[in-house]
Amino acid sequence: MANEFFIPTSVITGAGAVEKCAEKLSGFGSKALIVCGKSAVKCGIVDKIQLMLTDRGIGSAVFDRVSGEPTDLTISDGLACYQENACDFLIGVGGGSPLDSMKAIAMMSVYPGKLADYMGKEIDKPLPPMAAIPTTAGTGSEATQFTIITDTASGVKMLLKGHSLMPSLAVVDPELSFSTPKSVTVSTGLDALTHAVEAYTSRKAQPLTDVLALSAVRRIFGNLLQAVKDGSDFEARQEMAIAALEAGMAFNNSSVTLVHGMSRPIGALFHVPHGISNAMLLSVCLRFAVSGTPERFAELGRAIGAAGTDTSDALAADSFLDAVDKLCGDCEVPTLEAYGIDRKSFFDQIPKMTQDALISGSPGNTRRSPSAEDIEELYRALWK
Repeated sequence: MANEFFIPTSVITGAGAVEKCAEKLSGFGSKALIVCGKSAVKCGIVDKIQLMLTDRGIGSAVFDRVSGEPTDLTISDGLACYQENACDFLIGVGGGSPLDSMKAIAMMSVYPGKLADYMGKEIDKPLPPMAAIPTTAGTGSEATQFTIITDTASGVKMLLKGHSLMPSLAVVDPELSFSTPKSVTVSTGLDALTHAVEAYTSRKAQPLTDVLALSAVRRIFGNLLQAVKDGSDFEARQEMAIAALEAGMAFNNSSVTLVHGMSRPIGALFHVPHGISNAMLLSVCLRFAVSGTPERFAELGRAIGAAGTDTSDALAADSFLDAVDKLCGDCEVPTLEAYGIDRKSFFDQIPKMTQDALISGSPGNTRRSPSAEDIEELYRALWK
């Protein structure tokens, strides 16, 4: 069966990638909207980008009001800033939230109505050029055709998708992640792991996504804990940045599955960071999914050295799941209770979370397809 493989037009990686992207940005337009959070301004990267643009006769405006996971209200404010400043292209700087916000602002500069009108529809109109400059290693948003925005009216994390949402340029400079706090390194690193594992075990996996997903899993198991321990370790940061990019390209062309489907509602309703809500679900969801494709989970176990080439698929798969549990434990992933979520409030929301998870479509990509009853039981299992 033929498969399409879709990536950004240009990808620049490695130390000094930001400086090297200047010439590419020169062809994007006459005025950029830089979409970011306050931290990107504080650390100086926004000033650096603005100076690069000014040196090439390009104007810029800054929208730095992306805090936490973006909502439709954030996007409305960003769109107003884009239009009021007569911008014609966008640069996203930061973690997944600024990059996703950049995509949604670009989208709404072309599309009429509300963001919620386009959930489940293909975003295919030409959008303004976009450059994505991640400062964390995890979301992979720099290399995907997706954006996730919370609809404040319904409390749903909307998955918006389409080839037009793919950034024209991805700039992956590991030096930008040196100041990332430990908690964010953990959250984004486990998000990247989830992307890679789900891409590899998805019904939509293909040969190219398999190569990238396996590579990402190896890099994450080999480097995440070191990046958490010593944020200035260049090699660990570089390996995690590459892993996040690989995982993003993998799930962009394959898909995420059950974990992401169940994670988004937890984030939307209980405001748990996306990578942490993924990590909370990894054990119960992967142990549910493993019987649908034990041979693929076994290959993941062999890829990280948790099992040998002569180990049976069943044992190798179990070894991988045990390794995931250990990694999450070493990263001190909290339980829902430890995070401060009220048990009754959580259980009251299980019917809505289940429906929202199913509507997203992600659980259906799992090789062992879950029913609504299965998903409800998996949510309840988080408290056992």
